[in-house]
Amino acid sequence: MQAIESILHTLSSWVWGPPVLILLVGTGIYFTVQLGFMQFMKLPLALKLMFRKDDEQGDVSRFAALCTALAATIGTGNIVGVATAVKLGGPGALFWMWMAGLFGMATKYAECMLAVKYRETDDRGEKVGGPMYYIAKGTGHMWLAKIFAVFALMVAFFGIGTFPQVNAIVDGANIAFSVPREATMVILTLLVGAVIIGGVKRIAKVASALVPTMAIGYVLACLTLVGLNASAVPAAFALIFESAFNPVAAGGGFAGATVMYAIQMGIARGVFSNEAGLGSAPMAAAAAKTKSPVEQGLVSMTGPLFDTLIICTLTGLALVMTGAWQSEFAGAAMTSSAFATGLSAFIGEKVVTVALLFFAFTTILGWCYYGERAVLFLAGERGRTPYRWVFVSLVAVGGLLQLDMIWLLADVVNGLMAVPNLIALLLLRKEIIGDTKAYLATLNWKGETATAG
Repeated sequence: MQAIESILHTLSSWVWGPPVLILLVGTGIYFTVQLGFMQFMKLPLALKLMFRKDDEQGDVSRFAALCTALAATIGTGNIVGVATAVKLGGPGALFWMWMAGLFGMATKYAECMLAVKYRETDDRGEKVGGPMYYIAKGTGHMWLAKIFAVFALMVAFFGIGTFPQVNAIVDGANIAFSVPREATMVILTLLVGAVIIGGVKRIAKVASALVPTMAIGYVLACLTLVGLNASAVPAAFALIFESAFNPVAAGGGFAGATVMYAIQMGIARGVFSNEAGLGSAPMAAAAAKTKSPVEQGLVSMTGPLFDTLIICTLTGLALVMTGAWQSEFAGAAMTSSAFATGLSAFIGEKVVTVALLFFAFTTILGWCYYGERAVLFLAGERGRTPYRWVFVSLVAVGGLLQLDMIWLLADVVNGLMAVPNLIALLLLRKEIIGDTKAYLATLNWKGETATAG
Protein backbone atom coordinates (compact mmCIF):
# COMPACT_ATOMS: atom_id res chain seq x y z
CA MET A 1 0.00 0.00 0.00
CA GLN A 2 2.82 2.41 0.82
CA ALA A 3 4.43 1.75 -2.56
CA ILE A 4 1.15 2.39 -4.36
CA GLU A 5 0.57 5.57 -2.37
CA SER A 6 4.07 6.77 -3.23
CA ILE A 7 3.43 6.17 -6.94
CA LEU A 8 0.12 8.04 -6.73
CA HIS A 9 1.86 10.96 -4.98
CA THR A 10 4.32 11.17 -7.85
CA LEU A 11 1.62 10.94 -10.49
CA SER A 12 -0.52 13.55 -8.72
CA SER A 13 2.40 15.98 -8.54
CA TRP A 14 3.03 15.49 -12.25
CA VAL A 15 -0.60 15.66 -13.36
CA TRP A 16 -1.30 18.76 -11.27
CA GLY A 17 2.02 20.42 -12.02
CA PRO A 18 2.37 23.81 -13.73
CA PRO A 19 1.47 22.64 -17.29
CA VAL A 20 -1.99 21.33 -16.36
CA LEU A 21 -2.69 24.18 -13.93
CA ILE A 22 -1.79 26.70 -16.62
CA LEU A 23 -3.96 24.83 -19.16
CA LEU A 24 -6.94 24.74 -16.79
CA VAL A 25 -6.83 28.31 -15.54
CA GLY A 26 -5.50 29.67 -18.82
CA THR A 27 -8.43 28.19 -20.76
CA GLY A 28 -10.86 29.79 -18.33
CA ILE A 29 -9.12 33.16 -18.55
CA TYR A 30 -9.00 32.97 -22.36
CA PHE A 31 -12.74 32.34 -22.72
CA THR A 32 -13.55 34.88 -20.01
CA VAL A 33 -11.82 37.61 -22.02
CA GLN A 34 -12.93 36.45 -25.48
CA LEU A 35 -16.57 36.08 -24.41
CA GLY A 36 -16.69 39.52 -22.80
CA PHE A 37 -16.59 38.41 -19.16
CA MET A 38 -19.80 36.47 -19.72
CA GLN A 39 -19.95 35.02 -16.20
CA PHE A 40 -20.45 38.55 -14.90
CA MET A 41 -22.32 40.30 -17.70
CA LYS A 42 -24.76 37.52 -18.62
CA LEU A 43 -25.37 35.94 -15.22
CA PRO A 44 -28.86 37.51 -14.83
CA LEU A 45 -29.81 36.08 -18.23
CA ALA A 46 -28.44 32.67 -17.26
CA LEU A 47 -30.54 32.61 -14.08
CA LYS A 48 -33.62 33.64 -16.08
CA LEU A 49 -33.10 30.97 -18.72
CA MET A 50 -32.72 28.30 -16.03
CA PHE A 51 -36.50 28.14 -15.49
CA ARG A 52 -37.67 28.99 -19.01
CA LYS A 53 -39.51 26.08 -20.60
CA ASP A 54 -38.53 24.94 -24.05
CA ASP A 55 -40.61 22.58 -26.18
CA GLU A 56 -37.65 21.46 -28.23
CA GLN A 57 -36.42 17.87 -28.34
CA GLY A 58 -34.55 16.56 -25.35
CA ASP A 59 -34.88 14.21 -22.42
CA VAL A 60 -35.06 16.54 -19.42
CA SER A 61 -35.68 20.22 -18.70
CA ARG A 62 -32.88 22.79 -18.57
CA PHE A 63 -33.20 22.95 -14.81
CA ALA A 64 -33.15 19.16 -14.50
CA ALA A 65 -30.04 18.97 -16.69
CA LEU A 66 -28.34 21.55 -14.45
CA CYS A 67 -29.41 19.62 -11.34
CA THR A 68 -28.02 16.40 -12.81
CA ALA A 69 -24.70 18.16 -13.34
CA LEU A 70 -24.84 19.72 -9.87
CA ALA A 71 -25.69 16.32 -8.41
CA ALA A 72 -22.33 15.13 -9.70
CA THR A 73 -20.42 18.24 -8.60
CA ILE A 74 -21.96 19.09 -5.22
CA GLY A 75 -20.44 16.26 -3.24
CA THR A 76 -17.62 15.46 -0.90
CA GLY A 77 -15.50 18.11 -2.62
CA ASN A 78 -17.63 20.77 -0.93
CA ILE A 79 -16.97 19.36 2.54
CA VAL A 80 -14.07 16.92 2.51
CA GLY A 81 -12.29 18.49 -0.47
CA VAL A 82 -12.31 21.99 1.01
CA ALA A 83 -11.04 20.66 4.31
CA THR A 84 -8.27 18.73 2.56
CA ALA A 85 -7.24 21.78 0.53
CA VAL A 86 -7.09 24.06 3.57
CA LYS A 87 -5.31 21.44 5.66
CA LEU A 88 -2.56 20.91 3.09
CA GLY A 89 -2.41 24.30 1.38
CA GLY A 90 -3.47 26.62 4.19
CA PRO A 91 -6.36 29.13 4.15
CA GLY A 92 -4.90 30.63 0.97
CA ALA A 93 -5.99 27.53 -0.93
CA LEU A 94 -9.57 28.78 -0.63
CA PHE A 95 -8.65 31.88 -2.64
CA TRP A 96 -7.31 29.71 -5.44
CA MET A 97 -10.48 27.60 -5.29
CA TRP A 98 -12.36 30.85 -5.99
CA MET A 99 -10.16 31.52 -8.99
CA ALA A 100 -10.78 28.01 -10.28
CA GLY A 101 -14.53 28.52 -9.87
CA LEU A 102 -14.68 32.05 -11.27
CA PHE A 103 -12.75 31.36 -14.46
CA GLY A 104 -14.21 27.86 -14.55
CA MET A 105 -17.63 29.39 -15.24
CA ALA A 106 -16.41 30.46 -18.70
CA THR A 107 -14.93 27.02 -19.33
CA LYS A 108 -18.15 25.36 -18.20
CA TYR A 109 -20.12 27.55 -20.60
CA ALA A 110 -17.90 26.64 -23.54
CA GLU A 111 -18.00 22.88 -23.00
CA CYS A 112 -21.75 22.69 -22.35
CA MET A 113 -22.54 24.90 -25.33
CA LEU A 114 -20.58 22.53 -27.57
CA ALA A 115 -22.29 19.52 -26.02
CA VAL A 116 -25.71 20.68 -27.22
CA LYS A 117 -24.40 21.77 -30.62
CA TYR A 118 -22.86 18.37 -31.40
CA ARG A 119 -25.29 16.07 -29.59
CA GLU A 120 -26.88 13.07 -31.27
CA THR A 121 -29.88 10.78 -30.74
CA ASP A 122 -29.10 7.19 -29.79
CA ASP A 123 -30.98 3.97 -30.60
CA ARG A 124 -33.26 4.48 -27.57
CA GLY A 125 -34.25 7.94 -28.74
CA GLU A 126 -32.23 9.62 -26.00
CA LYS A 127 -30.06 12.68 -26.57
CA VAL A 128 -26.37 11.92 -26.09
CA GLY A 129 -23.42 14.26 -26.19
CA GLY A 130 -20.39 15.57 -24.41
CA PRO A 131 -16.68 15.91 -25.13
CA MET A 132 -16.50 12.56 -26.91
CA TYR A 133 -18.91 13.84 -29.55
CA TYR A 134 -17.63 17.38 -30.03
CA ILE A 135 -14.06 16.11 -30.11
CA ALA A 136 -14.90 13.46 -32.71
CA LYS A 137 -17.24 15.59 -34.86
CA GLY A 138 -15.83 19.04 -34.23
CA THR A 139 -12.09 18.40 -34.35
CA GLY A 140 -12.13 15.15 -36.33
CA HIS A 141 -9.73 13.51 -33.87
CA MET A 142 -11.51 10.27 -32.98
CA TRP A 143 -8.43 9.00 -31.13
CA LEU A 144 -8.61 12.00 -28.78
CA ALA A 145 -12.32 11.41 -28.24
CA LYS A 146 -11.67 7.81 -27.26
CA ILE A 147 -8.88 8.84 -24.89
CA PHE A 148 -11.30 11.23 -23.17
CA ALA A 149 -13.96 8.51 -22.91
CA VAL A 150 -11.45 6.09 -21.32
CA PHE A 151 -10.38 8.71 -18.77
CA ALA A 152 -14.03 9.58 -18.05
CA LEU A 153 -14.71 5.92 -17.36
CA MET A 154 -11.72 5.80 -15.01
CA VAL A 155 -13.04 8.84 -13.12
CA ALA A 156 -16.49 7.24 -12.82
CA PHE A 157 -14.98 3.99 -11.55
CA PHE A 158 -12.00 5.14 -9.49
CA GLY A 159 -12.21 8.92 -9.13
CA ILE A 160 -15.09 11.20 -8.24
CA GLY A 161 -17.79 8.66 -9.03
CA THR A 162 -17.39 5.99 -6.39
CA PHE A 163 -14.62 5.69 -3.84
CA PRO A 164 -14.46 9.24 -2.34
CA GLN A 165 -18.24 9.44 -2.10
CA VAL A 166 -18.80 5.96 -0.67
CA ASN A 167 -16.00 6.40 1.85
CA ALA A 168 -17.48 9.70 3.02
CA ILE A 169 -20.97 8.22 3.42
CA VAL A 170 -19.75 5.15 5.29
CA ASP A 171 -17.48 7.11 7.64
CA GLY A 172 -20.08 9.80 8.28
CA ALA A 173 -22.88 7.38 9.11
CA ASN A 174 -20.58 5.42 11.41
CA ILE A 175 -19.23 8.44 13.30
CA ALA A 176 -22.46 10.41 13.67
CA PHE A 177 -25.09 7.69 13.95
CA SER A 178 -23.04 4.59 14.89
CA VAL A 179 -24.30 2.72 11.84
CA PRO A 180 -22.05 -0.27 11.08
CA ARG A 181 -19.95 0.33 7.96
CA GLU A 182 -21.09 -2.92 6.38
CA ALA A 183 -24.76 -2.01 6.82
CA THR A 184 -24.27 1.39 5.21
CA MET A 185 -22.45 -0.16 2.26
CA VAL A 186 -25.29 -2.64 1.67
CA ILE A 187 -28.05 0.00 1.90
CA LEU A 188 -26.15 2.44 -0.31
CA THR A 189 -25.53 -0.22 -2.95
CA LEU A 190 -29.22 -1.12 -3.09
CA LEU A 191 -30.31 2.52 -3.36
CA VAL A 192 -27.83 3.32 -6.12
CA GLY A 193 -28.83 0.21 -8.05
CA ALA A 194 -32.52 1.07 -7.79
CA VAL A 195 -32.04 4.58 -9.18
CA ILE A 196 -29.60 3.93 -12.03
CA ILE A 197 -31.81 1.23 -13.54
CA GLY A 198 -34.16 4.04 -14.57
CA GLY A 199 -31.48 5.84 -16.60
CA VAL A 200 -31.07 9.57 -17.10
CA LYS A 201 -34.72 10.52 -16.56
CA ARG A 202 -34.89 8.87 -13.15
CA ILE A 203 -31.48 10.23 -12.17
CA ALA A 204 -32.58 13.73 -13.25
CA LYS A 205 -35.85 13.38 -11.33
CA VAL A 206 -34.06 12.37 -8.13
CA ALA A 207 -31.45 15.08 -8.63
CA SER A 208 -34.08 17.78 -9.22
CA ALA A 209 -35.67 16.89 -5.89
CA LEU A 210 -32.56 16.38 -3.78
CA VAL A 211 -30.03 18.92 -5.09
CA PRO A 212 -31.94 22.16 -4.31
CA THR A 213 -33.11 20.82 -0.95
CA MET A 214 -29.71 19.63 0.23
CA ALA A 215 -27.88 22.71 -1.06
CA ILE A 216 -30.29 25.16 0.57
CA GLY A 217 -30.22 23.22 3.86
CA TYR A 218 -26.42 23.18 4.02
CA VAL A 219 -26.13 26.85 3.04
CA LEU A 220 -28.58 27.84 5.79
CA ALA A 221 -26.57 25.85 8.33
CA CYS A 222 -23.36 27.56 7.20
CA LEU A 223 -24.96 31.01 7.28
CA THR A 224 -26.16 30.30 10.82
CA LEU A 225 -22.62 29.43 11.86
CA VAL A 226 -21.23 32.54 10.17
CA GLY A 227 -23.93 34.71 11.72
CA LEU A 228 -23.28 33.41 15.24
CA ASN A 229 -19.56 34.10 14.80
CA ALA A 230 -19.81 37.24 12.67
CA SER A 231 -17.03 39.03 14.55
CA ALA A 232 -14.53 36.49 13.19
CA VAL A 233 -15.46 37.00 9.53
CA PRO A 234 -13.17 39.98 8.71
CA ALA A 235 -10.12 38.26 10.21
CA ALA A 236 -10.96 35.04 8.34
CA PHE A 237 -11.09 36.79 4.96
CA ALA A 238 -7.88 38.69 5.76
CA LEU A 239 -6.10 35.42 6.54
CA ILE A 240 -7.40 33.78 3.35
CA PHE A 241 -6.16 36.62 1.12
CA GLU A 242 -2.83 36.97 2.94
CA SER A 243 -2.15 33.24 2.91
CA ALA A 244 -2.91 33.01 -0.81
CA PHE A 245 0.28 34.95 -1.55
CA ASN A 246 2.28 34.50 1.65
CA PRO A 247 1.38 31.19 3.34
CA VAL A 248 4.07 31.56 6.03
CA ALA A 249 2.05 34.44 7.47
CA ALA A 250 -0.56 31.95 8.64
CA GLY A 251 1.77 30.72 11.35
CA GLY A 252 3.02 27.46 9.88
CA GLY A 253 0.01 25.54 11.10
CA PHE A 254 -0.41 23.64 7.86
CA ALA A 255 1.61 21.28 5.75
CA GLY A 256 1.97 23.52 2.70
CA ALA A 257 4.95 25.86 2.96
CA THR A 258 4.90 27.53 -0.44
CA VAL A 259 2.55 29.63 -2.51
CA MET A 260 2.74 27.02 -5.27
CA TYR A 261 1.37 24.32 -2.99
CA ALA A 262 -1.52 26.56 -1.93
CA ILE A 263 -2.27 27.20 -5.62
CA GLN A 264 -1.98 23.50 -6.48
CA MET A 265 -4.27 22.40 -3.66
CA GLY A 266 -6.79 25.16 -4.29
CA ILE A 267 -7.11 24.59 -8.03
CA ALA A 268 -7.04 20.78 -7.78
CA ARG A 269 -9.75 20.71 -5.12
CA GLY A 270 -11.66 23.47 -6.89
CA VAL A 271 -11.75 21.43 -10.08
CA PHE A 272 -12.65 18.32 -8.08
CA SER A 273 -15.57 20.26 -6.64
CA ASN A 274 -16.99 22.12 -9.67
CA GLU A 275 -15.53 19.92 -12.45
CA ALA A 276 -15.12 22.89 -14.82
CA GLY A 277 -12.92 21.74 -17.67
CA LEU A 278 -13.22 18.05 -16.86
CA GLY A 279 -15.92 17.56 -19.49
CA SER A 280 -18.42 15.89 -17.18
CA ALA A 281 -21.24 18.45 -17.09
CA PRO A 282 -21.55 18.55 -20.91
CA MET A 283 -22.80 14.97 -20.83
CA ALA A 284 -25.75 16.10 -18.69
CA ALA A 285 -26.26 19.33 -20.63
CA ALA A 286 -26.66 17.37 -23.87
CA ALA A 287 -29.89 15.84 -22.55
CA ALA A 288 -31.58 19.22 -21.99
CA LYS A 289 -34.72 20.29 -23.81
CA THR A 290 -33.39 23.34 -25.59
CA LYS A 291 -33.14 24.73 -29.11
CA SER A 292 -30.09 26.86 -28.39
CA PRO A 293 -26.63 25.55 -27.49
CA VAL A 294 -25.73 29.01 -26.17
CA GLU A 295 -28.71 29.14 -23.83
CA GLN A 296 -27.90 25.77 -22.27
CA GLY A 297 -24.28 26.86 -22.00
CA LEU A 298 -25.41 29.91 -20.04
CA VAL A 299 -27.55 27.81 -17.72
CA SER A 300 -24.75 25.30 -17.15
CA MET A 301 -22.32 28.16 -16.49
CA THR A 302 -24.00 28.76 -13.13
CA GLY A 303 -22.76 25.40 -11.80
CA PRO A 304 -19.38 26.64 -10.44
CA LEU A 305 -21.16 29.67 -8.97
CA PHE A 306 -23.41 27.53 -6.80
CA ASP A 307 -20.82 24.86 -6.13
CA THR A 308 -17.52 26.64 -5.52
CA LEU A 309 -18.22 30.33 -5.06
CA ILE A 310 -21.09 29.76 -2.62
CA ILE A 311 -21.00 26.32 -0.98
CA CYS A 312 -17.21 25.80 -0.88
CA THR A 313 -16.73 29.37 0.36
CA LEU A 314 -19.09 28.82 3.27
CA THR A 315 -17.35 25.58 4.21
CA GLY A 316 -13.95 27.27 4.01
CA LEU A 317 -15.13 30.20 6.13
CA ALA A 318 -16.37 27.79 8.79
CA LEU A 319 -12.98 26.06 8.88
CA VAL A 320 -10.97 29.28 9.10
CA MET A 321 -13.28 31.21 11.47
CA THR A 322 -13.38 28.43 14.04
CA GLY A 323 -9.69 27.51 13.77
CA ALA A 324 -10.61 23.94 12.83
CA TRP A 325 -8.11 24.04 9.96
CA GLN A 326 -5.27 24.00 12.52
CA SER A 327 -6.68 21.00 14.41
CA GLU A 328 -5.42 17.44 14.22
CA PHE A 329 -8.52 16.42 12.26
CA ALA A 330 -8.71 15.87 8.51
CA GLY A 331 -11.44 15.58 5.89
CA ALA A 332 -15.03 15.38 7.08
CA ALA A 333 -13.88 15.19 10.70
CA MET A 334 -12.29 18.65 10.35
CA THR A 335 -15.49 20.15 8.94
CA SER A 336 -17.50 18.46 11.69
CA SER A 337 -15.13 19.98 14.23
CA ALA A 338 -15.72 23.43 12.73
CA PHE A 339 -19.50 23.09 13.00
CA ALA A 340 -19.24 21.62 16.48
CA THR A 341 -17.23 24.68 17.54
CA GLY A 342 -19.34 27.23 15.68
CA LEU A 343 -22.77 25.77 16.50
CA SER A 344 -22.76 22.94 19.02
CA ALA A 345 -21.15 19.52 19.29
CA PHE A 346 -24.39 17.64 18.67
CA ILE A 347 -25.88 19.83 15.93
CA GLY A 348 -22.60 20.46 14.15
CA GLU A 349 -21.75 16.81 13.69
CA LYS A 350 -25.22 15.94 12.46
CA VAL A 351 -25.33 18.83 9.97
CA VAL A 352 -22.11 17.77 8.30
CA THR A 353 -23.02 14.11 8.24
CA VAL A 354 -26.48 14.61 6.76
CA ALA A 355 -25.06 16.98 4.14
CA LEU A 356 -22.38 14.46 3.26
CA LEU A 357 -24.89 11.65 2.91
CA PHE A 358 -27.02 13.59 0.42
CA PHE A 359 -24.14 15.29 -1.40
CA ALA A 360 -22.20 12.09 -1.90
CA PHE A 361 -25.25 10.01 -2.87
CA THR A 362 -26.28 12.37 -5.66
CA THR A 363 -22.68 12.59 -6.89
CA ILE A 364 -22.59 8.81 -7.25
CA LEU A 365 -25.76 8.95 -9.36
CA GLY A 366 -24.49 11.74 -11.58
CA TRP A 367 -21.17 10.05 -12.22
CA CYS A 368 -22.82 6.73 -12.91
CA TYR A 369 -24.60 8.46 -15.78
CA TYR A 370 -21.38 10.06 -17.03
CA GLY A 371 -19.54 6.76 -16.98
CA GLU A 372 -22.38 5.12 -18.85
CA ARG A 373 -22.19 7.76 -21.56
CA ALA A 374 -18.47 7.02 -21.94
CA VAL A 375 -19.09 3.27 -22.19
CA LEU A 376 -21.81 3.72 -24.79
CA PHE A 377 -19.46 5.83 -26.89
CA LEU A 378 -16.70 3.22 -26.67
CA ALA A 379 -18.65 -0.04 -26.81
CA GLY A 380 -22.20 0.76 -27.85
CA GLU A 381 -25.38 -0.56 -26.27
CA ARG A 382 -23.79 -3.92 -25.38
CA GLY A 383 -21.64 -2.18 -22.77
CA ARG A 384 -24.53 -0.63 -20.81
CA THR A 385 -25.54 -3.56 -18.57
CA PRO A 386 -21.99 -4.80 -17.75
CA TYR A 387 -21.02 -1.22 -16.90
CA ARG A 388 -23.89 -0.85 -14.44
CA TRP A 389 -22.98 -4.10 -12.70
CA VAL A 390 -19.33 -3.09 -12.37
CA PHE A 391 -20.26 0.39 -11.11
CA VAL A 392 -22.62 -0.96 -8.46
CA SER A 393 -19.96 -3.50 -7.42
CA LEU A 394 -17.41 -0.71 -6.91
CA VAL A 395 -19.94 1.18 -4.80
CA ALA A 396 -20.34 -1.94 -2.70
CA VAL A 397 -16.62 -2.08 -1.83
CA GLY A 398 -15.86 1.65 -1.95
CA GLY A 399 -15.80 2.06 1.81
CA LEU A 400 -12.82 -0.25 2.27
CA LEU A 401 -10.08 2.03 0.92
CA GLN A 402 -8.03 4.53 2.94
CA LEU A 403 -8.90 8.24 2.66
CA ASP A 404 -5.44 9.47 1.58
CA MET A 405 -5.18 6.96 -1.24
CA ILE A 406 -8.71 7.74 -2.41
CA TRP A 407 -8.00 11.44 -2.85
CA LEU A 408 -4.69 10.82 -4.56
CA LEU A 409 -6.28 8.42 -7.04
CA ALA A 410 -9.15 10.86 -7.66
CA ASP A 411 -6.74 13.74 -8.30
CA VAL A 412 -4.75 11.73 -10.84
CA VAL A 413 -7.68 10.53 -12.95
CA ASN A 414 -9.43 13.92 -12.76
CA GLY A 415 -6.40 15.66 -14.19
CA LEU A 416 -6.01 13.09 -16.96
CA MET A 417 -9.64 13.53 -17.98
CA ALA A 418 -9.34 17.32 -18.20
CA VAL A 419 -6.45 17.42 -20.66
CA PRO A 420 -8.13 16.10 -23.87
CA ASN A 421 -11.25 18.13 -23.14
CA LEU A 422 -9.34 21.39 -22.70
CA ILE A 423 -7.35 20.72 -25.87
CA ALA A 424 -10.62 20.28 -27.76
CA LEU A 425 -12.08 23.50 -26.35
CA LEU A 426 -9.07 25.45 -27.57
CA LEU A 427 -9.20 23.79 -30.99
CA LEU A 428 -12.89 24.73 -31.28
CA ARG A 429 -12.47 28.21 -29.81
CA LYS A 430 -13.50 30.01 -33.01
CA GLU A 431 -16.82 28.13 -33.09
CA ILE A 432 -17.49 28.83 -29.42
CA ILE A 433 -16.75 32.54 -29.75
CA GLY A 434 -18.48 32.97 -33.13
CA ASP A 435 -21.69 31.17 -32.16
CA THR A 436 -21.87 33.01 -28.86
CA LYS A 437 -21.48 36.44 -30.42
CA ALA A 438 -24.04 35.59 -33.10
CA TYR A 439 -26.58 34.61 -30.42
CA LEU A 440 -25.93 37.62 -28.21
CA ALA A 441 -26.44 39.88 -31.23
CA THR A 442 -30.06 38.65 -31.43
CA LEU A 443 -30.94 39.66 -27.87
CA ASN A 444 -33.06 42.69 -27.13
CA TRP A 445 -32.69 44.93 -24.09
CA LYS A 446 -34.69 42.46 -22.02
CA GLY A 447 -32.21 39.69 -22.77
CA GLU A 448 -34.71 37.87 -25.01
CA THR A 449 -34.44 36.72 -28.61
CA ALA A 450 -37.04 37.62 -31.15
CA THR A 451 -38.60 34.16 -30.82
CA ALA A 452 -38.47 33.97 -27.02
CA GLY A 453 -41.65 35.99 -26.51
